[in-house]
Amino acid sequence: MSSAEKKHRAKHRVVVGLSGGVDSAVTAHLLKQQGHEVIGIFMKNWEDDDDDEYCSTRQDFLDAASVADVLGIEIEHVNFAAEYKDRVFESFLREYQAGRTPNPDVLCNAEIKFKAFLDHAMRLGAEKIATGHYARVREVDGEFQLLKGLDPLKDQSYFLHRLSQAQLSKTMFPVGDLPKTEVRRIAAEIALPNAKKKDSTGICFIGERPFREFLNKYLSHQPGPIKDERGRKLGEHVGLSFYTLGQRQGLGIGGVKEKGSQRGGGEHEPWFVAAKDIPSNTLVVVQGHGHPLLQSPALVADDLSWVAGRAPSTGEAAAKTRYRQADAPCSVGFDASGHLTLRFPDPQWAVTPGQSAVVYDGDVCLGGGVISAALPE
Repeated sequence: MSSAEKKHRAKHRVVVGLSGGVDSAVTAHLLKQQGHEVIGIFMKNWEDDDDDEYCSTRQDFLDAASVADVLGIEIEHVNFAAEYKDRVFESFLREYQAGRTPNPDVLCNAEIKFKAFLDHAMRLGAEKIATGHYARVREVDGEFQLLKGLDPLKDQSYFLHRLSQAQLSKTMFPVGDLPKTEVRRIAAEIALPNAKKKDSTGICFIGERPFREFLNKYLSHQPGPIKDERGRKLGEHVGLSFYTLGQRQGLGIGGVKEKGSQRGGGEHEPWFVAAKDIPSNTLVVVQGHGHPLLQSPALVADDLSWVAGRAPSTGEAAAKTRYRQADAPCSVGFDASGHLTLRFPDPQWAVTPGQSAVVYDGDVCLGGGVISAALPE
């Protein structure tokens, strides 16, 4: 086959998830520039309080439609709210009610963006889907690898670690090879209407809403005592579900000093959540970022998902226990029940049950699981 024929064969019908943001807009532009047939899909995943002042769905769709118009591509509005509620939100609430801190963006990617959306795209005759995530896919000897995005400040492989071989084989991440500054430059150069739109923040369906106020609508909660490590009562919490390990803000005990403590910082250092005692409904706090109760040399994780479809070899690797954390050297192992164990030479700060522990071999994301417990050794 000639190189021209190979080039022709490489063109695909690609369905792009257009969110209204600049990353997905530039994704669609780059694919069209490469000669692919591009169709845009806007996903509506949340509608419970769609008229709420914080809900940006309507504006996001208008922005996505404006981008499609400029690029000269079709756009379809698809409602996945029912699937989202069943597959992501119910799990999110169960985890919070149990005292853990889940990461719904991870589940949203696995269940909605790369399952419900992928299935819909295939029904439209797509050969590939594409999103504006900062990550990369590489095929090596018939196996698909998930790689970090080249911009270390924007890499989103952490959120994508549950993707399977079947999902990755159908996925393209065009902006994963670019720094964010270049994405912005391209958007401005081709006069995209959202070139200067601010990046979205927060959890995928909560967006800019006040988090505690949002959870309050859905979770039952029981106030209880806030105590220090020695059992001294310092105040009252509003419900354990509303706090996460390592949290500093919103504790309402900023003026309280812990005197005589031998285990943390000085009496003027801030307080941090160190533990949730579910049976006694007690929030345990400690003073000082470096307090020993906030440091964990090991963890165990379950609900495992491996990109290659098989667990990695035991031995040395690196891992993240939260997004935006630098990779931490660790040793990978598995206990008798098959749960993942990670041991770190340098203890990790505020390891949080419900969050994802994601394992890396250099730039290659191997997969990971949901942290079930921090281990003392």
